[in-house]
Amino acid sequence: MANRPSYPAQGSSALSDHAVEPSGTANMRQLIALRWLAVIGQFVTIMIVHHGMDVQLPLYRMLAIVLGLVTLNLISMFSLRNGLEVGNSELFFELTIDVAALTGLLYLSGGATNPFIWLFLLQVALGAILLKPWSTWAIVLFTSACFVFLLVTHEPLVLPPEFTIGLFDLYIFGALTSFVIIAVLLVLFITRINANVRAGDARLAAMRQQAAEEDHIVRMGLLATGAAHELGTPLASLSVIANDWSHREDLLALRDLPEEVEDVRVAVERCKTIVGGILMSAGEARGEKTAVTTLVQFLQDIVGEWQDRVDPEMLRFSNRIDGDVRIVSDAALKQVIWNIFDNAYEASGAPATMTAQRMAGDLVLTVRDSGPGFAADILEDFGKPYRSTKQRRGGGLGLFLVVNVMRKLGGQATARNEPFGGATVELTLPIEAIEWHGDRQQ
Repeated sequence: MANRPSYPAQGSSALSDHAVEPSGTANMRQLIALRWLAVIGQFVTIMIVHHGMDVQLPLYRMLAIVLGLVTLNLISMFSLRNGLEVGNSELFFELTIDVAALTGLLYLSGGATNPFIWLFLLQVALGAILLKPWSTWAIVLFTSACFVFLLVTHEPLVLPPEFTIGLFDLYIFGALTSFVIIAVLLVLFITRINANVRAGDARLAAMRQQAAEEDHIVRMGLLATGAAHELGTPLASLSVIANDWSHREDLLALRDLPEEVEDVRVAVERCKTIVGGILMSAGEARGEKTAVTTLVQFLQDIVGEWQDRVDPEMLRFSNRIDGDVRIVSDAALKQVIWNIFDNAYEASGAPATMTAQRMAGDLVLTVRDSGPGFAADILEDFGKPYRSTKQRRGGGLGLFLVVNVMRKLGGQATARNEPFGGATVELTLPIEAIEWHGDRQQ
């Protein structure tokens, strides 16, 4: 059977893996958005100062730097769209370019005497949030060196006569504007970064939960296999005894006893089949030959065996599969589907329906019942262990096994309540996961 990547199990309101973006990529998107704001702000400021205040600036050189930042943003967006994996190095490079661009703009507009020089602190704050410690200190050293450079050399900002007397007041106004810009951008950016961190934590928690559930399945499997070994001997003894009783003439003469002995024999054989299935799933069966069948026949056998065991009238099968394929009969998948049938029967006591169809390369099985539906908390935690309305010890493991077996096979299980009553459980499984490829290998 082919290996496929696993899908996370999900219910109708569970954490659907609307995929949570890696934090590096999400932070790069925030940095790009912040740079767009900076570009707009720089362009507007340059235009106001040059044309509105009639302060002569090296306009074309400053606009060339702004255009360079626009080009950097476009390249960054294109790279992300083509699957660039963003790490510390990429973020460090982009922040370094931002510092260099800010240095160029300040050099052309008064250097350290320009009140917007405190925008360097914004770059340092972003570095402290986004980068590894060594990279953050590198940003600190780089911005400090740029500050010293602007103290030593820059192109002076020549003000018109009307601003010469009020230079100090003009500086205060520029410093206030710089402060407001830094404060607003930091709040916006840090808020979004914190959201990225929380999303990453949620994804990590979901992965840990999945690992814990898989560990739980391993322990359950070991216990089930051990129990199967222990039950093998007494079941064999009961089978021999029941077979002997069925041939004793003195017992056969007793009223109703032969029928009861036959019921016991059938029940024992059923138990031996279940135990054998557990051992086969654990890879411990001896002399078992892999069963190759077709997809439609596999589903018909599953439905037929369940109907024979429970009630033929309690399940209706609608086969909408176009294009049958040869598959390997999977005992675990059979048990999963039976669990869904059992739950539907116990929930409603009325006939349930199963519809089978192919969607692209997936097998989609939809089981609907007419019961009261799932409780809200069970639907929210669909597939979590020990979540059940059945008041019995160990309840709630059926759907837990369904979800995790489907995940192991590369599929998923979802559940929902229908608007007009009843519940629907949908199993989606890549057909490739159980498809038989033996003919191709010969």
